[in-house]
Amino acid sequence: MAQLAEVVGSIASVGYGLAAIGPGIGVGLIFGNGVQAMARQPEAAGLIRSNMFIGFALTEALALIGIVMPFVYGTGK
Repeated sequence: MAQLAEVVGSIASVGYGLAAIGPGIGVGLIFGNGVQAMARQPEAAGLIRSNMFIGFALTEALALIGIVMPFVYGTGK
């Protein structure tokens, strides 16, 4: 039984690692495209920046959900 617990812990770690890939790519795309948009239209920088941070917050929420889920499913037994 001890070996089974070790495998479950490893699977949870791998699951969080996979769950962090998507938000990591998303944050890079958000800020990269936001900076590019501000360079093209400097007069709209305020609106672009506010939308960029809203997108960042929503994307980071996915990473936080990914880190919490292994704990939620791990304590259900």
